[in-house]
Amino acid sequence: MRLLERMRKEWFMMGIVLAIAGAKLEPSIGVNGGPLKPEITVSYIAVATIFFNSGLSLKTEELTSALVHIKLHLFIQIFTLAFFPATIWLFLQLLSITPINEWLLKGLQTVGCMPPPVSSAVILTKAVGGNEAAAIFNSAFGSFLGIVITPLLLLLFLGSSSSVPFTSIFSQLFMTVVVPLIIGQYFFLVGLSID
Repeated sequence: MRLLERMRKEWFMMGIVLAIAGAKLEPSIGVNGGPLKPEITVSYIAVATIFFNSGLSLKTEELTSALVHIKLHLFIQIFTLAFFPATIWLFLQLLSITPINEWLLKGLQTVGCMPPPVSSAVILTKAVGGNEAAAIFNSAFGSFLGIVITPLLLLLFLGSSSSVPFTSIFSQLFMTVVVPLIIGQYFFLVGLSID
């Protein structure tokens, strides 16, 4: 009985472990173009579903009150898009004297310059009982900022940059984050008016 209780309590971690085990056993299922079509299901449908559910579950007052926490948002964005990339750069300076491949170090710096994925930040914040509204705002805002800041950080730390399709990235973020959140809020408000 205790094992079953523990499994119910840790369902998310159990799901992660099962997904990893399944991917190890049959990796072809999750590759691009495979049966799960992750280029569509993960990139669009899963993220949109997360933000739709957040829109359904959050009170409008919680979302609007999260917007006024300027110090919190500044802290999170500066930590994510300035402090963390700089810390990774310092750490990689230490690693550069080791025999680790130079391209691996550049890859780590690249990942360190990117904003966190919008979906995991919201899911993990909700799982630990954190401020979901603030997580939604900072995830979306950080991703929009990342469109501009990440290439600049890469230029600063790696001395190279590439062209960024701003319009397509912006529209994808808008369609997978903002629109589902607004639709979820609409259904939340419609549900309240019916009650």
